Amino acid sequence: MAALVFVIIVALAFDFFNGFHDAANEIATVVSTRVLSPRVAVAWAALWHLVAIVLGTKVAATIAKDIVVPAVFTTGVVFAGLVGAILWDLITSLFGLPTSSSHALVGGMAGAAVAKAGWHSLIASGFQKIAVYIVMAPIIGLLLAFTVMTAVYWAVHRYRKVERLNRGFRRGQLFTSAAMSLGHGTNDAQKTMGVILVLLIATHHLPATAGVPLWVKLAALVAISAGTAAGGWRIVHTMGSRITKLRPVAGMSAEAAAAATLFFTAHAGIPVSTTHTITGAIVGVGTTSRLSAVRWGVAGRVVWAWILTIPAAFAVSWLVELFVKAVS
Repeated sequence: MAALVFVIIVALAFDFFNGFHDAANEIATVVSTRVLSPRVAVAWAALWHLVAIVLGTKVAATIAKDIVVPAVFTTGVVFAGLVGAILWDLITSLFGLPTSSSHALVGGMAGAAVAKAGWHSLIASGFQKIAVYIVMAPIIGLLLAFTVMTAVYWAVHRYRKVERLNRGFRRGQLFTSAAMSLGHGTNDAQKTMGVILVLLIATHHLPATAGVPLWVKLAALVAISAGTAAGGWRIVHTMGSRITKLRPVAGMSAEAAAAATLFFTAHAGIPVSTTHTITGAIVGVGTTSRLSAVRWGVAGRVVWAWILTIPAAFAVSWLVELFVKAVS
């Protein structure tokens, strides 16, 4: 029982770091356009995380049952997977890189499972689905944001009262940033729910067909909200100002596009990266003015961090699981 409680605490710690690391995904646009102050923005985001509890848990089910053969999971495997994901999040936070906590978790769980039981412990169809959306999520975000931004420009291009327009877009950002946070809660917090669910099933505290208990939902959403409130300010700077310069209309368009993508994937039970999605959307709004408005060097560093996330977390968790096996 002590081992189970310890690993659940580690899972919630990962959830906290997820919120800390991914705070930039939700608040960078609304902070960089100065619609909200950083402190108010993180509180606003944390509130909408908690609202996400009323939405479904399809992503949690995918993490629990569609990535690794459930019979392979033990407290040691889950612990090793979480350690790999947390370490990668910490490393990339130090460098201000907005990488995916979601894919770090997938890579970590896969690495631990392979170290425990070999490559046959992975479920190919689940990885194929995630692999497709590693590419598709930022592209969908980019195209939606470009379309929304272009449509808004066409709708208001003859309107001369610029200051009144900006006030309207600033108000609109309150709603789109709330939708972005709600989408983050329905996607990222559910991954920790899935980890705790599979842990409870593996230790025979729940049957294999069980859903996510209410206390697990509450704990995961509170942990990710607390992490968001702590904030990852280096990443906020990268997302909010270093990729492209954002105005209220651009921030609103990017958030609306990213939120729509997250709601679609959460409904389909696909654990996508909030980071990839909002980054693609920010690039999308930047390209509506001119291609040179996007700082492609910074964007390139971000893409390399994305590519490395799953194999890096895989390698760390693989080594941790080997160590756990050696000492147990």
